[in-house]
Amino acid sequence: MAEEKAVALLRACGAEGMEHPGGTLLAHLLRVRERLAAWGARPELRLAGLCHAFYGTDGFATALLPLERRGELRAAVGTEAEELVYFYASCDRDASYPRLEQDDAPYRDRFTGVVFSPSPSRRRDFAELTAANELDIASVSPEFRQQWGAELLGFFQRLRPLLSAPAWSDVERLLVSAR
Repeated sequence: MAEEKAVALLRACGAEGMEHPGGTLLAHLLRVRERLAAWGARPELRLAGLCHAFYGTDGFATALLPLERRGELRAAVGTEAEELVYFYASCDRDASYPRLEQDDAPYRDRFTGVVFSPSPSRRRDFAELTAANELDIASVSPEFRQQWGAELLGFFQRLRPLLSAPAWSDVERLLVSAR
């Protein structure tokens, strides 16, 4: 039911008409959800994968909803999934990526400027969602894989302790084998 509500909201916000590697933004989001499901992710993380672009990201500036309308997404997918979407969208990558694998890693919210150390479970969710997102793009865009594959591989090698075995297997299949 929550996935159907999320897809309806994505369509209402125009995701079906936005270009994205491999087709449309909606197609990408559906593939990210499916990748997370194939990895055995819990329902809330799969929903977050489906909705991860609602508030834009540090790497994809287009937001489907302004932050003032977070309640709409929360009503569709529930509190935990919406909080994961916000956490993913709020990541200041330059400030947060360098030490993300460390327990006391500083995480900077790009919307508020607040810096804090996320819990291990939140960092695992973030790593898993990041891998699903980036690996989807790498799987549909040889150009992306050629340009960013080595950098992504290095990043995911650092995050390996945070990644599930199925996620790491996909990293190896898409980024190591393709080299």
